[in-house]
This record gives sequence, structure tokens and C-alpha cells, in this order.
Amino acid sequence: MVTITPEAEQFITDLLEKNQKTGYGIKIYVAGFACSGPQFGMSFQEKDAEGDIIDETAKGFKMYYDDETKKELDECVIEFIDDPNFGTGLTIRNPNFNGCASCGGGCH
Repeated sequence: MVTITPEAEQFITDLLEKNQKTGYGIKIYVAGFACSGPQFGMSFQEKDAEGDIIDETAKGFKMYYDDETKKELDECVIEFIDDPNFGTGLTIRNPNFNGCASCGGGCH
């Protein structure tokens, strides 16, 4: 199961309102794989599509994803970051990933 922090929930809620997408949810999908594991993408989605899993754990919006993404999201945490080196936005952190040898172990 994916966890979302309160700060990330608020960021997404604000983003939906700012983009006039109130009532929409967020589609989370696997956008590819790198040495640091799966890379995720997110987009606005109005309602569930065929094959979507509907996750209602976030306050104020639904999250949608497919079976493959659900497997990759297991135990991940969606967090809001505001960092001068990495920018402002959302990140999906996998606490079970220890890094990778090819990039120095600092990936997540």
C-alpha cells in the first residue's frame, strides 16, 4: 500500500484547484525503470478507467493506478519536497530501496 504525507495531500489538493480540476484524482503510473528502481509519473484523471485500482486513502481526492503500478508502489511514500537542490514538488520514495552501485548509492 502506498502512503501519502499530509503535505503531499495538500500540495495535490492545491494543484487540482489551481488547474480547475476540483473533483479529479491523480493517476499514478510506472513511467520507466532506472538503476534507482521504478520511475513514476502522475497526471490528473477525472474518473476511474477500466483496470484501475481506486485508492481512497488520501483526503480530498482519489488515486488511480493499475496492478503493475500497485506492485511497484507497495510501501512507497508520496512526499512533498521543497529543496534548493531538487526543487519543489512531489517525490515517491521507496524506503526499502538501498541505492544502486552504478550511481553511488544515493538514488531513491
